[in-house]
Amino acid sequence: MTFRTLSPTLARRLAITRQHLAGVQPRADANGILDLVRDLGCLQIDPINVVARSPLLVLFSRLGVYDRAPLDALLWRERKLFEYWAHCASIVLTEDFPIHRALMRTYATGHSAWDRRVRAWVAQNNDLRRAILSALRRDGAMLGRDLGITDTRGGPSIGWTSGRQSARMLDYLWMTGKIMIAGRDGIQKLWDLAERCLPDWTPREKLSAREIVRRAAQRSLRALGIATPRQIAQHFIRGRYANLARVLADLEKEKLIERAQIVEDGNAWKGEWYIHTDDIPLLEKLAAGDWMPRTTLLSPFDNLICDRARTKLLFDFDYSVEIYTPKPKRKFGYYVLPILDGDQLIGRIDPVMDRARGVLTLNAIYAERAAPKTRETTRAIADAITRLAEFLGAQQIVYPRRVPRGWEGVRK
Repeated sequence: MTFRTLSPTLARRLAITRQHLAGVQPRADANGILDLVRDLGCLQIDPINVVARSPLLVLFSRLGVYDRAPLDALLWRERKLFEYWAHCASIVLTEDFPIHRALMRTYATGHSAWDRRVRAWVAQNNDLRRAILSALRRDGAMLGRDLGITDTRGGPSIGWTSGRQSARMLDYLWMTGKIMIAGRDGIQKLWDLAERCLPDWTPREKLSAREIVRRAAQRSLRALGIATPRQIAQHFIRGRYANLARVLADLEKEKLIERAQIVEDGNAWKGEWYIHTDDIPLLEKLAAGDWMPRTTLLSPFDNLICDRARTKLLFDFDYSVEIYTPKPKRKFGYYVLPILDGDQLIGRIDPVMDRARGVLTLNAIYAERAAPKTRETTRAIADAITRLAEFLGAQQIVYPRRVPRGWEGVRK
């Protein structure tokens, strides 16, 4: 069998370009943001706000300084985007509703001990379930704290709930598609019935399990550029790719995807690698030298690096989130942003934004061992930090006393 051969550099450039982190910057209007989410598949949500919310940072890395009003309009007025569970809690496309509805229909219906525990808890708290739905139906969208329900603690949780019964029931009703997030007041969610949140044009066809995997696998592969089956399964609707090997074999027979290999120093990397045939023209352009690199900062939850094993393999970059690591044991910092320079991850910064004072403080700047130390590189990093400050509305940047040798020019 003949495989299309890529060097590690070409593989990285394909992945980065498909992530819109190289080439022409996308437009920062509603259509540009919508197209961007189509290509990425989802924007992971995370509650940490020491710099900015992760979805906003993911867009910043690709758009530069932008107005978030179009994103809010897509979410809360036009309803072309909504919040649901992709590889984590995420902003996803309303046009992908049939893919996500599969999880809504099957959530907690399995045979695991956790599934049985959730079902038992829901049955025991059926009055609470009905009370929440009744309140929303009667009074319209409201914050969880305004439901007027006497609350207690306990029960299974899927994530960031407070441990209170009402919060856990809201999570359950959200995961099963009965209610949706209709807006936000800061980090507080405004809940409403799903039927009032979804626009009339929402596609509602019931897809077979195979068709869901068929669509999602192609979305995942295109977002990644080049990937192994394990990497495909880790992306977009993470862990919900039943019979993926069979689906990939069918897609290959239909010439929608094809095998590839990454060869370094004459040796092929391990594993089966695939690219989507729609990306072959892009791959050929990149191979011919049509490459427009950029330098930017990445969210800890950026789609390019959310698969840590893939990040290590492609970029030789060890990255882990140290939010929950005790401060004395942290290696780099609380909320560290990797520095993407062209086709390499060359360092990281540990920033915190003081909104009250309008000050962006960089606690530390780190360079990877082989990071370039040229004037052009330091200027590009400095410009990326300045753009971040502008995006955050900072009036001042405080730099650390020490910076990596050769990167002194980062401090403007």
